[in-house]
Amino acid sequence: MRETHAREWSRIALYLFYDEAGIVDPYVITALQAFREHVDRLVIVCNGPPLPDGLVALKSVSDDVLVRVNTGFDVGGYQEGLEILGRAAVESYDELLLLNYTFFAPIFPLAEMFEAMESRACDFWGISAHKELRPNPLTGGDVLPFHIQSHFIAVRKPLLDSDAFWSYWSQMPPIRSYVDSITHHESRFTQHFGSLGHAFSVYMDLEDFHTAHPMLMEVDRMIEMRCPIIKRRAFFHDPIYMESEAIDLRRALDLIRTTSSYDIGLIHQNLLRTVNLRTVYTNLELLDVFTDARDPGMRTSWTFGAVAVVAHVYYVDLLEELLDYAGHIPCPFDLYVTTDSADKQHAIMQRLASFDRGSTRVDVVASNVGRDTAALLIEQRDVVLSGHYGLLCRLHTKKSPQDGAVRAASFKRHLLENLLASPGFVSSVFDVFEDDPRVGMVLPPVVHIGYPTLGHAWFLNQPRVTAIAKRLGIALQPDVHTPLAAYGSMFWFRPQALAPLFAHPWTWNEFDETVYGDMDLPHAIERLLTYCAQSEGYSTRCVFTARQAARNYAKLEYKMQLLSSCFRTGDIRSQVLQMIYGTEAEERAKAADTGVRVSFQRLVTALRNSLRFRIAQASRRVPTRLSAARREPAKQPVLRRE
Repeated sequence: MRETHAREWSRIALYLFYDEAGIVDPYVITALQAFREHVDRLVIVCNGPPLPDGLVALKSVSDDVLVRVNTGFDVGGYQEGLEILGRAAVESYDELLLLNYTFFAPIFPLAEMFEAMESRACDFWGISAHKELRPNPLTGGDVLPFHIQSHFIAVRKPLLDSDAFWSYWSQMPPIRSYVDSITHHESRFTQHFGSLGHAFSVYMDLEDFHTAHPMLMEVDRMIEMRCPIIKRRAFFHDPIYMESEAIDLRRALDLIRTTSSYDIGLIHQNLLRTVNLRTVYTNLELLDVFTDARDPGMRTSWTFGAVAVVAHVYYVDLLEELLDYAGHIPCPFDLYVTTDSADKQHAIMQRLASFDRGSTRVDVVASNVGRDTAALLIEQRDVVLSGHYGLLCRLHTKKSPQDGAVRAASFKRHLLENLLASPGFVSSVFDVFEDDPRVGMVLPPVVHIGYPTLGHAWFLNQPRVTAIAKRLGIALQPDVHTPLAAYGSMFWFRPQALAPLFAHPWTWNEFDETVYGDMDLPHAIERLLTYCAQSEGYSTRCVFTARQAARNYAKLEYKMQLLSSCFRTGDIRSQVLQMIYGTEAEERAKAADTGVRVSFQRLVTALRNSLRFRIAQASRRVPTRLSAARREPAKQPVLRRE
């Protein structure tokens, strides 16, 4: 639908689309619909064929869809699109827009931008720009010049009508890499045509910002300045770079929630399909700290539906503790319990005779193989798939005697307190589900006090997780080393988020394994839960009580500073590269806006391959007392249940 108000400018837009899987997410259509209001002709160039339904969607919001071979990145797409349209057709418009799929829009009405830029006298303009950098972090050359960023460039007459503009595209060198696209086009376009006397302008004035790459590094400030787009890169960029530059993406998203009408669900929908959970969790800081208190005006009822607790009680002596915590649920709830013997069933039913929060059911499982996991997936499958409950809490009696009493008790408190600490705390957890229908699971953060999880939490389980995901049709985007997972197997969840796991007809024989521990089915499923939710389009959030947050942060801070003390620099990017490549890599870790160019997964792989040698080097710098202690190391526990 075209805009209805009078407009002096005639415009043609060339939109470059690419998706590795050929999927056209709704954020693309939303952006195209918004730009459609401001152009007379919209042409989409697809680098590679979209899926059939995506192609239909693209055609519904455009005048033409050109599908080409995926070569030349966005530069090749613009180049071929202009060639197909022809010079005469393009020059019949006052303005040509070259834009692509790499941003979410419109965060704010595009009319604000177009009306502001119509009053500026220039031959070409863009939404954002990159300041000059010395040296060039991409090539190692002298300078990365100031340039308008190529995700959106508008070209006006007389540049559009000039031979120089068309020669620029016809003489474009082959684009075979991301660096080629920056070197031969993005970082060249502005200086090339500026040197020919063509004036340019930038909507987001760099004078209002303090960094070389404000579209990424000052993403929250961009929203404050009502930038109409936010780059996808901010959400999937290397978290180490984002942390080292103190980029506040969570604040940017919060500002969008409070100052914009843009549907943030479009962002999450794309991220859940394309980015691993740990990266999204870290960059968006999807961890909330809740207190026990609730303001009088806060909600006391929720619309997500009925609530149930599905519990496995192996240790009957811990039942009272479980019921005390479940009693903090601030609404009626039904209680479904499994146990492994008729005697335990009788004892549990006696205790539940006075339960007045809802209905109860106590089942004896056919076998105790697979412990609480098998009981949940087999015996309580009907509860989860009934369609009656909007939200469920998974609990079990946890002793973990193999871990030692103190360590096991700490782990148990970590789980129960960060799920059910108080009525006020659980009300805040309910708010998370109520406020965002895309949240599928809420769970405690990764346990690390007393357990060697950080950096190693896959242990031996990743191959089996991959195999189960393939078997169940779960799209798996595994985190590199520490999956965002329900360690300890207690969590809140929407039944729809885990439907594929419960729909599968598990049998007791599948769980009948000779050894209970890493590589067995329960430990694999424990790590698969969040990926199942992601595959179904649901995100995972973590929650802390204030007390647990203080305890965990203090311990984590100490561990981090001790590890960092083994290096001569405190910058984590430099430390990782130094560990792998040696001290000469420190300069590479300062690679300006593009961050660390080597993929972090490759870094970690290399790190693991050389870990013994590097630790031996570092140990020489640790005080003798620690070295002596290392001669008789304590046995490190493996995460287990019951």
